[in-house]
Amino acid sequence: MPISNAPALAQSVKAFEFAWKKLEKYYTESLSEAGVVGSSTMFIRDGEILGASYYGMADLESKRRVDAQTIYHWASNTKMFTNIAIMQLRDRGLLSLDDPIIEYIPELKAVHNPFGDMREITLRHLMSHSAGFRAPTWPWGGDKSWHPHEPTTWQQLVAMFPYTEILFKPGSKYSYSNPGIIFLGRVIELLSGDDYEVYVDKNILKPLKMYASYFDHSPYHLLQNRSNNYDIIGGEMTTNGLDFDTGITVSNGGLNAPLGDIAKFVGFLIGSETKQAAYDSILKRTSLEEMWQPQVQVSSEENMPVSMGLGFFIHETGAVRIIGHTGHQKAFSTFIYVHPPSRTGCVAAFNTVVIKKGEEGESYSANNRVFEGLQKKYFNEIISIFAASENR
Repeated sequence: MPISNAPALAQSVKAFEFAWKKLEKYYTESLSEAGVVGSSTMFIRDGEILGASYYGMADLESKRRVDAQTIYHWASNTKMFTNIAIMQLRDRGLLSLDDPIIEYIPELKAVHNPFGDMREITLRHLMSHSAGFRAPTWPWGGDKSWHPHEPTTWQQLVAMFPYTEILFKPGSKYSYSNPGIIFLGRVIELLSGDDYEVYVDKNILKPLKMYASYFDHSPYHLLQNRSNNYDIIGGEMTTNGLDFDTGITVSNGGLNAPLGDIAKFVGFLIGSETKQAAYDSILKRTSLEEMWQPQVQVSSEENMPVSMGLGFFIHETGAVRIIGHTGHQKAFSTFIYVHPPSRTGCVAAFNTVVIKKGEEGESYSANNRVFEGLQKKYFNEIISIFAASENR
């Protein structure tokens, strides 16, 4: 921020302190009312944590409380890391975003495309969820205890291709697709020679010093910090267990991390005058900003239209553009959002799904009401403070 804006920044910090107290009060009271077992949230500016709140229990059985070391499952926020990895490979000259996906995964020729040739589907389409693939990965899943949570091998996924069809003309609209991101993970493995988890660890997590972050099952030394997760439906609680394997879907939802590590990722996204050279060694700023250019519209709500970039959702709230992603898997719910011009970001994680009955007998997600309410408060009452100071 220019020196001339220093008074505006001082005002913003003071306004933030007041707004944070209000947000924290809403957060803790709403979580308690909803019946959420445990949650954490954090606000970051210019790479530093300005506010953090830790609520409830990470694991009821062991009586572990949520704290700064608590590790959550970040689910579909993993997709941002996958798309960043694709951009790294692009910048190294190993691929073009407009390459047909079948150049890398010829097995996809078996998919039925009633709108044309499978060669028309590109990496860019997969990154922007506009390729036309279905949303779920495992459309024929069952409810037996021995059924896998997700397909565990590439061969299982390939076996579905002859029974899969493209649902609309590629590039014509948005439709969220987990399989599309799995295909990007496969491309990363084929071009790098590393397993997906190894590649991301070497090229994103370790350079950002996200040392307590990992995929799927917890390393023994971090298991003591792992949050459990809970479904509470009609007052009946189910404990889902500390760990689960996302299988072949790891590239669209396998990341686990404490909020402190996610704050380091937020620092990378928002940029830094002092650390930018190190950040650029991971991915050039221009390439990151390219990912934040709208590719296809997601929703056209008047008060907050949303579009899809390359692996990132783009929320327009007034004159403020907020970029990020959410994640929902098992009973975990998470979000990561940034406003790069003001170098601010917010993150949150919940470890509980709570389904209640409304006054008229309808079922509703109590945790999701808090989750969405917290997002809106960050957008409208916290990030907006610093965004306004940028314009003074």
